Amino acid sequence: MDQPIDFRSDNVGAAAAEILKAITAANDGPASSYGADELTALVQQRYSALFEREVFVFAVPTGTAANATCLAVSTPPWGAIFCHASAHAHTSECGATEFFSQGAKFVPVDGVDGKIDPIALAEATVQAGRGDAHRSQPATLSVTQATEWGTVYSAPELDALTAIAREQSMLVHMDGARFAAAVATLGLSPAEASWRRGVNILSFGVTKNGGLLCDAIVVFQPDLARTLSFRLRRSGYGWSKMRFASAQLLAYIEDGLWLRLAQRANLLAKRLAEGLGQNGGRLAAPTEANEVFVQLPGEALAKLAHRNILVQPRGGGFVRFVCHFDLSDDDIGRCIDALADKAQTLSAG
Repeated sequence: MDQPIDFRSDNVGAAAAEILKAITAANDGPASSYGADELTALVQQRYSALFEREVFVFAVPTGTAANATCLAVSTPPWGAIFCHASAHAHTSECGATEFFSQGAKFVPVDGVDGKIDPIALAEATVQAGRGDAHRSQPATLSVTQATEWGTVYSAPELDALTAIAREQSMLVHMDGARFAAAVATLGLSPAEASWRRGVNILSFGVTKNGGLLCDAIVVFQPDLARTLSFRLRRSGYGWSKMRFASAQLLAYIEDGLWLRLAQRANLLAKRLAEGLGQNGGRLAAPTEANEVFVQLPGEALAKLAHRNILVQPRGGGFVRFVCHFDLSDDDIGRCIDALADKAQTLSAG
């Protein structure tokens, strides 16, 4: 049987060699604990330079930790969080936000291709019952970038949503588990893709793009940062040997590594989407980052399984392919060829 090719998630991918090297370098002798080390101080400096303003950076072990604690500091227990109906924090994190916020409520908002529709958002916030003690109060807008459907909000699309949030005195959280993929697609600076669009706090993904057990929270609003350190410690997310997390965060952005890895994954996804579309697949949404959603006939899925190509079924005949930087061109070619063979077989029949 062929060696497996795993498209089920970008979490299945390897850690980047540069990040592993940085962890090894950080293992040279003792260092102060709980963030009092030199590497952690350097993280604050380097990320402030990256985002072109003073930011406050907190390392966390998972994207769920990032989302849940970000939303907990931006939303009171009686608050409402507006998000897309497919948002990962709403559908796939086992109530972590509700737990850490002590009761905040998600309000899902519809929109095509994984993007919140601004008209639907405006209507939802107006109908939320602000001032009514019987209703959860509008507090936070959470935007996923890149989205759960592999699409990317443009700058004008983000501006339209954050303008509504400002009108309603809401904070803006960005779930950037695939922020690197979005920035690579948009061609904007990290600042233009985040706080200059009105984002107050960012879940900054690392693990899905070459990291090793580390994501980050980037805070643009100082009053949120003042309480976040206490919340993280109380939640069990205070790193004792912080230097090893900080080493990853530094290596990730050094010499543009994060964007190079994301550009590679995006390029592979675009090639894969084109090949799938040419061989009987129907794309469910535009491929604008590193995820491809496509509807395939059962015969094609059987062919992929026979060739040991692993994918994630998503219901309704749709399948998710997720590209990660360590896939090869040959991996993409083998997947396309498997479906091309099937298409030829169907035509011959």
